Amino acid sequence: MKNIYLLTLFLLLFFGGVKAQNRAVPKLDVIIKTNGEEMKGKITKITEDGLTFIYNGETLEYTVKKSEILRITHSSGRVEVFNQPVQPAPERKKDEVVMEASPVGHHNKIAVLPFGFLMDRQPGAEEVGYKAQDDTYAFLAQHSAGYTILDTRTTNALLIKNNMTREKIRGFTMKEICDVLGVEYLIDGTVIQNKGAQTSSTSGYADTKLKRDADAKVKSVSGYGSSNSYTQQRYEVSVSLGIYMDTNASIYNQTHKAFFTNTDGSFSSPLEYLLKRCPLYKK
Repeated sequence: MKNIYLLTLFLLLFFGGVKAQNRAVPKLDVIIKTNGEEMKGKITKITEDGLTFIYNGETLEYTVKKSEILRITHSSGRVEVFNQPVQPAPERKKDEVVMEASPVGHHNKIAVLPFGFLMDRQPGAEEVGYKAQDDTYAFLAQHSAGYTILDTRTTNALLIKNNMTREKIRGFTMKEICDVLGVEYLIDGTVIQNKGAQTSSTSGYADTKLKRDADAKVKSVSGYGSSNSYTQQRYEVSVSLGIYMDTNASIYNQTHKAFFTNTDGSFSSPLEYLLKRCPLYKK
């Protein structure tokens, strides 16, 4: 009987001590820097350019620039990725295709990423990419029965908050982007605009008046004239469109060139051509 009492007392003291230790150990914020350094402690303040950090067991505050941070694992378990290295296109093709089922909250949800824009094979104005994103959303919103499309403002806000800008987005897998946006399908695209032939036109007008005397001889000549000329630049436009799932699988990838050149660089025709033939389109 005495042995049982002692064993019970020992177990109570042991588990009580373990619980006390668990309560005494606070959860820490963990920062992984781009140079591989690991920092454990508490983030006390976050600004637009950096954050303030205190090492565990210390009181001195340190300032860390966001440009030096690769990833933060907050004490709550939330993970933020900042400066993940951008992988070249051949490496992106090696992304593992995850075959696990999509989360229930992702089913039949679509997000449209800001398009890329190339002008004569060089990066062009971001506004064109955002315009193509908005046009894609507006078109599919009318032809996507059974799907829910995330509005572009929400999409862009979530991307910015997670440091997934257009320049850095290639450093993330499609699954990672889908998880941030909470969708099953991602639409990504590029508008390509190249200068084509120039057309020129000239027009003119002249008016001459003759005055004669009584003998029908020309007494005086007067007149005036004008001419105009202008040149129009024509553009060859094409659109590339890709659709990906939250398993990293690509289910659609096509490029279409506008049948005719135009003078304003419009991309609506090839964009709609591709959207009408993609698997998410419903008449």
